[in-house]
Amino acid sequence: MSEKLKIKLSIADRVYPLTIDPSQEEGLRKAAKNIEQLAKKFEQSYAVRDKQDVLALCALQFASKIEQRGIDQSEGTINATERLKALDELVTSKLGIK
Repeated sequence: MSEKLKIKLSIADRVYPLTIDPSQEEGLRKAAKNIEQLAKKFEQSYAVRDKQDVLALCALQFASKIEQRGIDQSEGTINATERLKALDELVTSKLGIK
């Protein structure tokens, strides 16, 4: 069993102590940094004073990216399946397989 690592992440002027697997550290630190950057961007762009509103906008932004990726992948899978079926029909017809 691997040792746990204790880290502190600062998000929206609050410090969050976490106990994590060492393999998670890089991803969590990058995520916290991305949240901080996006929060600053929202604060500058939209005269928002309440950190909760800023964090809600960050959550919405990140969640929408995840959802859109899922939609895009689903559409890509459908397109690939249709193309494979068409290719299979073409090969079958050229080879005379019934």
